[in-house]
Amino acid sequence: MRLIHRMSKRQTHTHTHTHTHTHSNSLSLLEHTRVCTRVSIMFNLHFLCVIVLLVSSASRADEDALAAAADDDEGLLANPVSEFVPPAEFGTVRSACKPVPNTMSLCFGIGYGEMRLPNLLGHDSAREAQQQSAAWMPLLSKHCHPDTRRFLCSLFAPVCLPGVTAPVRPCRGLCEAVRDACLPVMSAFGFPWPEMFNCSRFPDGSELCVPGEREPNRGEATDATKGSAVCEACSPDSGGEQEIQQNFCKSQFAFRLRIGSWSLVGTDVRVVPQGRSRVLRWAGGPREQRAAMEQSTLWLPHRCSCPALEGQHTGSYIALGHMQNGRMLLRRLLKWSRDEKELKKFIRMLLRQNC
Repeated sequence: MRLIHRMSKRQTHTHTHTHTHTHSNSLSLLEHTRVCTRVSIMFNLHFLCVIVLLVSSASRADEDALAAAADDDEGLLANPVSEFVPPAEFGTVRSACKPVPNTMSLCFGIGYGEMRLPNLLGHDSAREAQQQSAAWMPLLSKHCHPDTRRFLCSLFAPVCLPGVTAPVRPCRGLCEAVRDACLPVMSAFGFPWPEMFNCSRFPDGSELCVPGEREPNRGEATDATKGSAVCEACSPDSGGEQEIQQNFCKSQFAFRLRIGSWSLVGTDVRVVPQGRSRVLRWAGGPREQRAAMEQSTLWLPHRCSCPALEGQHTGSYIALGHMQNGRMLLRRLLKWSRDEKELKKFIRMLLRQNC
């Protein structure tokens, strides 16, 4: 009985408080009216009365609107969210370039710094991609194929290219090569080849895609380039150093770099440096340099053969070129064939030129 009595008193108090609040609003408006009248009589400021009454009425209207909104919120909360928010689907999130996190062991340091999200597996955040990619680290330790990491990262952390608004998919040849080599290893541990890695989903090479390191159009001359003229930028080693010296000051940029990969894109040769390149010369402004360095891509226009790109991409290169339509075009590309000491000496000689 004592508990019931207390609850009754509490309910009565709540009702009284609500009634008092409503009554106080009415009194407040009445008091404002009286104050207005007195002030307008004393100072002949009738407009002040109008302003006060308008503010009071607006405040009262806002309180009523908030109360109505609260009632509506109660109704919304009672309904499931799915009735108002459609389920998220892959492709509905706006694509964006994000840094490859250093905690993403599978892909950090692979040769590019930014990945496109959502990725090709539907992961919207770098954190989600990092967590899901960690499960594939043991496969790398099996060394079933040299391009396993390249293939996996093309899915979990697609490279972000300027002018390309969608993730660049792996080439079908890359997928099939990794699948054929790694599937027996996975099967031995009871794992099938995942459907999300279905190679038929990927382009056959006729459009922009990520090829394998061992594919013909990356390390050797293909039928498309075999017998064609040597690219103007790809000088023979014998005269390469002299041409670099003669064209150093004439070029908009000069880099010392290592080459990670190259591929044919239409009629052009696309060269992707590996790691960080050293800028030896840049004739443009800092904003243009920053935008160019973010591309991490050099281009040889027109289909041609380049001896400097054939074989293994080991050692250092010296590259000269200029900007054209937002792309870094190569004018000279020299693969350094002597030791590191001689290369440093050559670079010091270049930097001493009065450009």
